[in-house]
Amino acid sequence: MMMKCRVCGGQATIKLESYNTKLCERDFLAFFERRVKNAIKDFDMLNHQDRVLVAVSGGKDSLALWDVLRRLGYQVSGYHLVVNIPGSSEDALQKSQAFAEKTGAELIVENLAELIDADIKAAARAMKKPVCSVCGMVKRYRFNQLASEHGFTAVVTGHHLDDESATLLGNLVHWQEDYLARQYPVLPVRPGMVKKAKPLVYVSKKEIEIYARLRDIAFASSECPYAEGATSLVYKDLVNSLEEKMPSTKIFFLKTFFKKYRTYFKDARLENPAELHPCPECGYPTSGPVCNFCQLKHKLASRPKKP
Repeated sequence: MMMKCRVCGGQATIKLESYNTKLCERDFLAFFERRVKNAIKDFDMLNHQDRVLVAVSGGKDSLALWDVLRRLGYQVSGYHLVVNIPGSSEDALQKSQAFAEKTGAELIVENLAELIDADIKAAARAMKKPVCSVCGMVKRYRFNQLASEHGFTAVVTGHHLDDESATLLGNLVHWQEDYLARQYPVLPVRPGMVKKAKPLVYVSKKEIEIYARLRDIAFASSECPYAEGATSLVYKDLVNSLEEKMPSTKIFFLKTFFKKYRTYFKDARLENPAELHPCPECGYPTSGPVCNFCQLKHKLASRPKKP
């Protein structure tokens, strides 16, 4: 029996269990763009005067985000940081450059070796933290610094519904109030910090994959080898299991949190920038004597010299 598109009545090829609906390809693309527009509007993320910098990994999430924002008329450039992970970084860079060339979009590329005198694994050893944690810290630092240097007014990332619902579950399980206070789809401009936003917060990994396929976006599919065993994967499995048994759980869970957010976290650090001060060495906002990035450089500089 032919599935009918809920919008146009034609043949549907895409079934979205979370919305109990079936769509044809054209109406799915319109649905996807509408979800992104709704997120931008609901959280006042961007306006068309913003100069937007997309944090581009070369994967489907960031490339789909770059694509949809361009189609929605935003002034968007991409930024890709090469972190030199064997078997992963080469493909990620190639896919990012291919998308930029295909669309005529600006892509800024930097190499981690230009920022620190170590690879990401050595940096993680120096900080005594997981690779993913240190990699994320370095990227956040450089996204903000580069955006400020080049006059961008907003940085956007490809974090989506699956990412955010899993992160929320983990933060609630451990009641990490500082992280919960910062888990909002847009972090406003603060001294030393450009605005940061997550326009894909209303769309799932599955929906992004469908969008990328329909838009013929070639993306890097290799997983980072350092992500294996990450705690975040456990929470993703849990929310995926809930979604499978009770469709729409993810979006309900996340939207309910956002509705309650201001009530429970109105006095959080997010809205109390007095707790942060400029790093005396680089100017990046920090709550410590120096920021984490400068700490990393100090630790790397103090390593025993190789003979």
